[in-house]
Amino acid sequence: MLRCVKIFLAVAVVPLAGTLLAAGCALREFGQTPPDVSVYESLPYFADGKFRNQEELPHYPDRVRGGSSGRLRFLLPNENAPDDSLPTQKLNKESFAAMPEDLAVYWLGHSSLIIELEGKRLLIDPVFDNAAPIPFVVRRYGPSPLERENMPLPDYVLLTHDHYDHLEYATMRYFRDKDTVFIVPLGVGAHLLKWGIPAEKIHELGWGEEFNSGIRIVAEQAHHFSGRTYSTRDSSLWASYVLIGERSKIFLSGDTGYSEHFSAIGAKYGPFDLAFFEIDGWNPGWPNTHLFPEEVIRASHDVQAKALVPIHWGVFDLALHPWDESIRMIAKLADEDGGITLLTPLMGQKLVPGQTELSRWWEEL
Repeated sequence: MLRCVKIFLAVAVVPLAGTLLAAGCALREFGQTPPDVSVYESLPYFADGKFRNQEELPHYPDRVRGGSSGRLRFLLPNENAPDDSLPTQKLNKESFAAMPEDLAVYWLGHSSLIIELEGKRLLIDPVFDNAAPIPFVVRRYGPSPLERENMPLPDYVLLTHDHYDHLEYATMRYFRDKDTVFIVPLGVGAHLLKWGIPAEKIHELGWGEEFNSGIRIVAEQAHHFSGRTYSTRDSSLWASYVLIGERSKIFLSGDTGYSEHFSAIGAKYGPFDLAFFEIDGWNPGWPNTHLFPEEVIRASHDVQAKALVPIHWGVFDLALHPWDESIRMIAKLADEDGGITLLTPLMGQKLVPGQTELSRWWEEL
């Protein structure tokens, strides 16, 4: 009888312990909301305790294309994933020059980038693992070409918003004691403080505000939303970024739907030598939250981009369509447009505009 009781307890305790461990991990990953939102109340894009878009973000459940949009789909086998691992160029610290170059880019997959601009190294939206608060949900198609422990120290860690596919707890903790500066939209700094990053290393920006230290880093409008739980939606801001050096200018769209803000940014700062646009995540069920392929082309013209680099694809299934659908559509539309220079490096490949030999590698798989 005693033996049976021990077996029963063991069987009961193991899943309970696993549940408690997962809950602990999730709570840690949630971060925290800003303790005092009164400082935002004068902003035109803040009302009723929340940050706001200039236009609505509609959701149409009856128009969702590609299957169920429920969260349970992230636990099931992924029919949209590639059959094999995608080609990458592996990186380590020795892959990078001791001093950041004048203009070079490494796409690490999805929205994660290393940008070297006129002697400064920026790490953008670094995510090296999955894109959820517990390890086995929203899994990657394949490993990152660079491990966080193997990367060169960035001068700046730049975040566009606080969603899990853009803001990763483990990476923020890894850099908390490093000599780097975190540049984030309003309210995102509360997460970093919760995770042990000193306040003096955090610089929060609202739309139109900038951080200037060798290069200008300007936060600008995007059309999206934020939140690491349902209850904290829109408690922090989301942003695009303009990077301005003496010789080059770069635009980062962040996650965004299409609106007139692109034309305004192009008129104010353009033309741009490089523009990084998100291309994946669109769905008729949430039409203004992400860019549809034809809107990527239009927005590239709006901001006066000399070259377009597609990001926010190739790593996670977030929008119920095959992993290569967006890039194939973008490439076709760019060819038909004739006025778009499309740059499509492998994950991990060093991109120097005008020098790096590129291919449409996804067509060969």
